[in-house]
Amino acid sequence: MNRREIIKSIAVGTAGIAITKNVAASMTTEDTAMYKLKGNINHSVCRWTYNFLPLEELCTAANKIGLKAIDLVGPKDWAVLKAHGLDSSMCNGAEINLTEGWNHTEYHSTLIKNYTDHINYVADAGYKNLICFSGSRKGMDDETGLKNCTDGLKQIMALAEKRGVIIQMELLNSKVDHKDYMCDKSPWGIELVKRVGSENFKLLYDIYHMQIDEGDVIRTIKNNHQYFGHYHTAGVPGRHEIDETQELFYPAIAKAILDTGFKDYIAQEFIPTGKDNAEKIKALKAAVKLCDV
Repeated sequence: MNRREIIKSIAVGTAGIAITKNVAASMTTEDTAMYKLKGNINHSVCRWTYNFLPLEELCTAANKIGLKAIDLVGPKDWAVLKAHGLDSSMCNGAEINLTEGWNHTEYHSTLIKNYTDHINYVADAGYKNLICFSGSRKGMDDETGLKNCTDGLKQIMALAEKRGVIIQMELLNSKVDHKDYMCDKSPWGIELVKRVGSENFKLLYDIYHMQIDEGDVIRTIKNNHQYFGHYHTAGVPGRHEIDETQELFYPAIAKAILDTGFKDYIAQEFIPTGKDNAEKIKALKAAVKLCDV
């Protein structure tokens, strides 16, 4: 190779490096359309973690990112989701609160009425998932809690089955965020699913919460996926972005979920830490891409 050919080769190589750098930089911008979701996983985001945005704006951002739904939206806001072509992937509004739940019989009459109404609302709207909670222990032992939850939930399951609605009890940690919450370990929740004995009752497996209270996330998902109907994400510790600042490796977790044959939603439920709305939306896009296996 002569001198002129060497110089030309160097110039072309340098240009190639520059182009590669420009492409890489463009992939990190918020509004790039270069990354397309693979379509293997249905992605969602929890409304409350992005409630600094009006719901209309969150819907617009969700559509740009490629999300198919928004989690934890009640009946009064379903029209907004429908206008943007988004599902309500986990409906709420029937629960009393996180502490007064199915494990205490004094709340059963209120809960049965609420859930009877909301099962019909959910089905009429064309949705299928409705969240519920065990409630706090308040000194109650595990067995009593299981019995009370089973007795109460069985009174709404015939309607849920008839209308095609899945009631999902969320697993929450009792170590950091929800002190005294009863359904804080997957074995307790799985036993409840077995006792209720309906394909329309499952667990919402919150990865963040279960990493805190029991760990062993991937093995638990692989061995018990038939009891889990929905998944939430967040970084541990702190409940923030699911990036290199936390201890879980979400691509492997998402792949484990996908490998079970799961077809429903994985919803991002981290609290973004960005300094402005643009950074927070960028964090959501990054999290979705990370889980898009």
